[in-house]
Amino acid sequence: MGAPLTMIACGILRKEIDFLIRKNHWAITPLFLPSGLHVDFEKLRHALEECLRRHDRSAMLFYGACHPLMERILEDAHCIRTPGQNCVEIYLGRELFDRELAAGAFFLFEEWALHWDSIIGGSQGMSPSVVADIFRSAHQYLLAIRTPCSGDFTLQAKEISRSTTLDLRWIDVGLEELERTLKATIRAAFKDAT
Repeated sequence: MGAPLTMIACGILRKEIDFLIRKNHWAITPLFLPSGLHVDFEKLRHALEECLRRHDRSAMLFYGACHPLMERILEDAHCIRTPGQNCVEIYLGRELFDRELAAGAFFLFEEWALHWDSIIGGSQGMSPSVVADIFRSAHQYLLAIRTPCSGDFTLQAKEISRSTTLDLRWIDVGLEELERTLKATIRAAFKDAT
């Protein structure tokens, strides 16, 4: 593959991406942005545009469609990103993601569980009962996703389940789908950079 490429990535899957970069010996330098940026579109856009400016044509994005102007941001920077609606779909694959979403899942990775207060920053000032009502109105259960790189976030997941009043379920998912998607996107990014 050519010269090193910078992968500007959401920090939600930092451990998993770092593991796959080492495992596959990819000529990739990851630059992780805080996973909580998605709650503030202006900050997310600024962070993405600044990183893309600094890395010009030597970058790719590991992001879903997390900003309403994502395609314009990519077009302006002549950059590609991983395909998928969001990081959960990219990790789980479309079929599993769609099935759980249709059943009412709110997805929870370790990163979000550990930084829950900043992730739901938009709920500041709301009472716990209002936050619980919001989650219950849109979701049936909390689906905590364990990856081979996850630590133990059981206590945090249980607390989030309690505060949202959503039942807690667990799923163990390997790295295969993420690895496949990253390989294809990296290959396309190197091709695009030449």
